Amino acid sequence: MPNPKGHPENLKPFKSEREEPLSERLNLRVTKTMKEELSTKDDPPEFCRRVIQEALDKDREK
Repeated sequence: MPNPKGHPENLKPFKSEREEPLSERLNLRVTKTMKEELSTKDDPPEFCRRVIQEALDKDREK
């Protein structure tokens, strides 16, 4: 019978090697086509973070 509380490794706190921790959440709506294309990426969350950061950096330079 499977463990109803999940796998023990999933209960450990999330660790990150980043300068600034990933502590906030952001929800946004995208088109079905965008979601399908994002799901083909190796690491969709990291891809989104990188693209958003690039856009913010570009906007800051203006």
